Amino acid sequence: MTDIDAAQSTCLPLTGERTVPGIPEENYWFRRHEVVYQALAARCVDATVLEAGCGEGYGADLLAGAARRVFALDYDPSTAAHVARRYPRVQVARANLVALPVRSGTVDAVVSLQVIEHLWEQDRFLRECARVLRPGGALLISTPNRITFSPGRDTPLNPFHTRELAPAELAELVSAAGFAGVELLGLHHGPRLRELDARHGGSLIDAQVQLAVAGTPWPQSLLADVASVRCADFELRADELEASLDLVALAVRA
Repeated sequence: MTDIDAAQSTCLPLTGERTVPGIPEENYWFRRHEVVYQALAARCVDATVLEAGCGEGYGADLLAGAARRVFALDYDPSTAAHVARRYPRVQVARANLVALPVRSGTVDAVVSLQVIEHLWEQDRFLRECARVLRPGGALLISTPNRITFSPGRDTPLNPFHTRELAPAELAELVSAAGFAGVELLGLHHGPRLRELDARHGGSLIDAQVQLAVAGTPWPQSLLADVASVRCADFELRADELEASLDLVALAVRA
């Protein structure tokens, strides 16, 4: 069994809908998501946290290291079963995210990373997040920046996405759902990733996508560089939002 086979045997299948840890070819996307969980964990200390759309579960488990309790929800039954097996400190259930099975005003923080772009009823989902949060509770969400993720398009490039959002669109949607103090941050490549961009024809992302579309083997140089990516290679900041890779919205229930 290869290292990749061993990793996949303990992970969910890699379909393109969600990222999973432990696969060298997937490491860039995994770290790109993990860094946001790391940044938000400090906002979840001693809190009752609901993760809406937990995917593979690594993020819920990371948050469980800081929070008092973490409840994780996902619509896919095999995903929920996987999380229950692999991450025992996370309480997980299958649920429709536009009808959260949680009592009103009982949660300190709702975390939902790289999820809202998969939903048809985005406004309804955010209203549900507001409902389950206590007054002053925190909404912490992330989503790809439409401007850079699907440039020049209204229809997302990713077939699993229904609607992607630009910074102003995300802020407006969150505010309209009953949240106040909306703050946006953007995720960017740091200096080392910018060096890797230059090494691989100007875009490390495009180099990976082109191989995936073509179904051709990865050059060892690209595989080694992708496998070497770490959370510290990204920057999360408030400037240049329209040029960011992903958007993070922070808000409180009004």
